[in-house]
Amino acid sequence: MKPDHKQTLILLTLLVAPLAALKGAPPVAAAKLRPHPDALPNTHPPGDVDQPALVPFIVADPASLPGIVVDDTAATLVGTWQYSTHTPPYVGLGYLHDLKEGKGKKSVTFIPDLPHDGRYEVRLAHCYNIRRPTNTPVTIHHADGETTLRINQQEAPSHNRLFRTLGTFRFQAGRSGWVRISNEGTTGKNVIADAVQWLPVR
Repeated sequence: MKPDHKQTLILLTLLVAPLAALKGAPPVAAAKLRPHPDALPNTHPPGDVDQPALVPFIVADPASLPGIVVDDTAATLVGTWQYSTHTPPYVGLGYLHDLKEGKGKKSVTFIPDLPHDGRYEVRLAHCYNIRRPTNTPVTIHHADGETTLRINQQEAPSHNRLFRTLGTFRFQAGRSGWVRISNEGTTGKNVIADAVQWLPVR
């Protein structure tokens, strides 16, 4: 029996992704992902990365992660953001940065569709280096109000060098909760917005 188009695409993805990683190029992303229509396109060719050793930590398909993951491709953007793949790791097609411009006027909001009421550990994905801010504001809107943190995007996240834990919060089912990354007060550095993960706490 001949494989259908979907099976062929999956097989090619499984074959090409490891080869790309070996060559220092980002793995093939999930075919269903499309760049955010409001973001500027990536200007870096495949394989043009500043840390090839971190390419294996890229998660090409957000759906492969546990919990509920909202990628930048599904976020709400305020202001002009640009895609990049220059600094791995990242989730999906790449990550967004604020071009070091419009400080205090830009944000990226991630809104999940949570399956049930309860407590969730919230994790934020971002790449890291000295070109990032040490005080990026992140606001979590949860069932008990809002919590704003200032995170250091120069530090390597503790979960596979990709995700950092923001805390555990109570959320209602549906789309009432969100996480917002702002560039307020981050002069001279590129704010990074990539993905947010909600992990149910039993």
